[in-house]
Amino acid sequence: MGILSGKSKEEPMHYGEIFTVWTASSMAKGTVSCYQTYLNHSGDKELQKVLGDLINQAELEIAELDKILVENGIAPAPVMPERPPVKLEDIPVGARFTDPEMAAKIAADVSLGLVACSQAIGMSVREDIGALFAKYHMTLTAIGLKILKMNKEKGWLIPPPLQIKRPEPVHA
Repeated sequence: MGILSGKSKEEPMHYGEIFTVWTASSMAKGTVSCYQTYLNHSGDKELQKVLGDLINQAELEIAELDKILVENGIAPAPVMPERPPVKLEDIPVGARFTDPEMAAKIAADVSLGLVACSQAIGMSVREDIGALFAKYHMTLTAIGLKILKMNKEKGWLIPPPLQIKRPEPVHA
């Protein structure tokens, strides 16, 4: 039948899949490092919980994506060092990230992650890789909804300009 007719995990990855898996792993490693820092800056318990969920998801993605890379003879990006916990009070006020700005940043990150997962799904030839990114997409969708609700409830959401007054429809 051909080179792409066997078991999905035994099929070769094309260059787009290699780049996508490697980049996603690298981004997840950066996410863990960044969000560990955010945890040190956050005073809000609900935001800390969401950050913990995002860190756990990124660590899962790192493990799964790096496994695919290694199995295909590709060296994954290096892991960044763990961030040590710091007391919020030890961070000078002017040097702290605020809870609303961290919440806005993670909402934007999740939004970009959804787009990246959709692109990975669409370009994948190997079913296992497409399915993996579909799983990540579903998880990010659920976390994104939590972030949106949290931002609305806490008054942290800054919406774009809203159309309050609508023009009168013209009937011909």
